[in-house]
Amino acid sequence: MTEIAKLTGVSQPTVSRVLNGNQAVNPEIRERVLACAREHNFQPNVIARSLAGSRTMLIGLVFTDISNSFFADLEKYLEQEAKKSGYSVILFNSDYDWNREKECLDVMRRYRVDGLILVPVEENSERFQQEMKKLDMPAVAITRKTSGMDCVYVDHIEAGGQVAHHLQQLGCESYLFVGTKRDGKYEGFLEALKETEPDCESRLTRIETKNSEELRRILKQHFAEHAGRTGIFAYNDRRAIQIHGILQELGIEMPERASLVGFDNTYTCEFLYPGLSSVSQPNQEMAAKAVQCLLKKIEHPEERKIMDEPMQARLIVRGSSAGTYRRSIREKR
Repeated sequence: MTEIAKLTGVSQPTVSRVLNGNQAVNPEIRERVLACAREHNFQPNVIARSLAGSRTMLIGLVFTDISNSFFADLEKYLEQEAKKSGYSVILFNSDYDWNREKECLDVMRRYRVDGLILVPVEENSERFQQEMKKLDMPAVAITRKTSGMDCVYVDHIEAGGQVAHHLQQLGCESYLFVGTKRDGKYEGFLEALKETEPDCESRLTRIETKNSEELRRILKQHFAEHAGRTGIFAYNDRRAIQIHGILQELGIEMPERASLVGFDNTYTCEFLYPGLSSVSQPNQEMAAKAVQCLLKKIEHPEERKIMDEPMQARLIVRGSSAGTYRRSIREKR
C-alpha cells in the first residue's frame, strides 16, 4: 500500500480505504488507486490483516447441500448482496451432518471471517445452541426458524397450508407427504387438511425414504389400492423430481391420478413435462435481508435485538398438479 500511495500520489490511509471497499472516496482517486493495484497485482493478506485487528471482509456461508440448485441460487444472491458492501464469501457444505457442520464452524474461526450465514443442521438442538455461543462472531440463520439467533426464513407451516388447500380444491381423495414428521411443511399441510377434512389422517401417508426402489414400491402399491386422485407433496424439488420420474415409469398420469407438488421452485420445474408445481421461496429478498442483518451486527456488535421475521412463500401451479393452469394459488385467491 505504501508503494501504491507513492505511485498514485495519494496518502496511504486513502489507499487503504479504497482497497477495503470504502465508497466515501473521490471516484477519480479510487479508480486511480484500483488501476495501480491491478497493474501491480496487489493482493491483500486477509489473515495478516485480521491478526492486526482489522476486518477480513469475508462472510462465511455454511449450507446443508450445495448440490441442491436451490442453495446454488441462494448463494448467488448472498454473494451479490455482500459484494455491494465490499465483502466476499467463502462457502462450506455440511451435508446435513452435525459433525461436519461443527468442522465448518471451526474453520470459520481460524479464517477469522467477520460474520456467518448458515443453514443449520439441527437449528433448535442444545448442542447447536452451545456451539453458536462459542463461535464469538455475528451469525444469521437462513431458511430455518432458529431459536436464540437472528434468522431469515419462509413460514413453512403457512406454505404447507397453501399446498393442502390447493390439493383439496382439486378434489384429491388421498394424500402422500414425502418428508419427515418434524418438518414444518408437514405440520402446516396436516393442519390445513384437518380444517375441512377432520378424518384426513386415515387418508394421509407419510414417506421418509429417499431410495428410488423403495419409493417405486410404495407408489406402485398405493396406486394399486387407490383408484381416485392422490395429492402428493414432497418437501423439496429434488424429491419431487424423483417421484415425477417414477410416476411416469409406472404409467400414473399427472395430474389426472396424481397431483404432485414440490418445494423450492428450482429452475428445472418448468422444463419437465408436465411442468412441476412447486412452492417458490423469495430467495433474493431472503438473501438481501440476511446480509443486511449480518452487516448491521458486524457494525454494531452491541446490538442485542434478535431479528425473527418469517417471509411468505408462493405456490406456482403447473401441469403436474392441475393441468395447464399456471397462475399462483395466491393470484387465484
